[in-house]
Amino acid sequence: MRDFIKRALTKLYKLTPAQVEELLNLAAEEVSRLETVIDSLTDGILVLDENHCLVMANKFAERILPLSKFEGSPVPVWKVVQDERVVEFFQESLISGDKVVEREIDVEYMGVQRLLSISILPLVENFRITGSLIYIEDITEKRGREARLRRAENLASLTTLAAGVAHEIKNPLGSISIHIQLIQKVMDANKKLYFQAHPEESMESEVGPVKYFHLFDRYLDVVNEEIDRLNHIVVDFLFAVRPMKLEPREGDINELVTNLADFVSLELEKENIVCHLDLDRGLPLLLFDERYLKQALLNLIKNSQAAMKDGGELFIKTERQDQSVLIHVEDTGTGISEANLSKIFEPYFTTRDSGSGLGLTLVFKIVREHQGEITVKSREGEGASFTISLPILQKEQKLLSYEGMES
Repeated sequence: MRDFIKRALTKLYKLTPAQVEELLNLAAEEVSRLETVIDSLTDGILVLDENHCLVMANKFAERILPLSKFEGSPVPVWKVVQDERVVEFFQESLISGDKVVEREIDVEYMGVQRLLSISILPLVENFRITGSLIYIEDITEKRGREARLRRAENLASLTTLAAGVAHEIKNPLGSISIHIQLIQKVMDANKKLYFQAHPEESMESEVGPVKYFHLFDRYLDVVNEEIDRLNHIVVDFLFAVRPMKLEPREGDINELVTNLADFVSLELEKENIVCHLDLDRGLPLLLFDERYLKQALLNLIKNSQAAMKDGGELFIKTERQDQSVLIHVEDTGTGISEANLSKIFEPYFTTRDSGSGLGLTLVFKIVREHQGEITVKSREGEGASFTISLPILQKEQKLLSYEGMES
């Protein structure tokens, strides 16, 4: 069709008014068809002229960036884009003339963080660069699938180690703990004999043999603390790799959240953390295992608590969205860097000096066992927001009905 229009234009002077009108209609149809195709793409397209001014944008690009409306003479594309990071990227890349392939940038779209892959390519016509083509792909779901697959593979590899860990670490730790207790009993017996032989001595004394009694007790306390810590790590590890046996019962999520908030309130107050609850009172009952779900929420609260060492605010909100109930846990802590955002649910990943790195892995596993999803939104220095989505129990099977049908 385009070749036909080009040939017709070379003979325009020979055409009658009716033929010119028909030619213009054909050209308009061709343009309309191309615009429809471009607007139907699920990826974004921006076409720029030699001066980097926006010539054309499809619907997806207008929504995802987003683009602001402008009137008057053409302006560079970075003046109509509303996201600051995309503006900076466009301006730097286009002015330098560099070809860019699949640069990944986070943007906020309708209140949700989306990950975009953006490529900038030259438009070449007759061996001359006539402008630029910007190709935008939303890879949020793709990266999410890759992260979920990676977490599943990591959990699968951990499962093969579970039996060996249980035997090689947990059993010796139990034996060490028992023998430490026996040593303490022997020492207590020695202390009793010593004070019977030296009634003038006092346990509060800091000289002589009593001084070494105190040192011995202090060292044993350290050993016991480390044994407990290792035990917790092993227990968390085994919990992460063992299949869960959920015992779901119909329950009220708001009641669970309220009870949990009461449970942690004193500890949060001591660390100058204010907890705010915003509960949707119209939520339906859900099927969930209270023990496991409480553990998942507690892990999220502990995670937020660790991110607010100088105090802050913790927000816990529940709401309904379509056929799911959402639980939001948001804090005003240190936030999560962009580089770490996709790794936080992976086993053993932690940015803290202490901890097993399995806390959020357990949260992920518990939520998935409930047929739910968990997402995180965060920027470094601006806090973090975790959202758990749980499916609503479907009690009734709806039947298809047809208007106008009579029984």
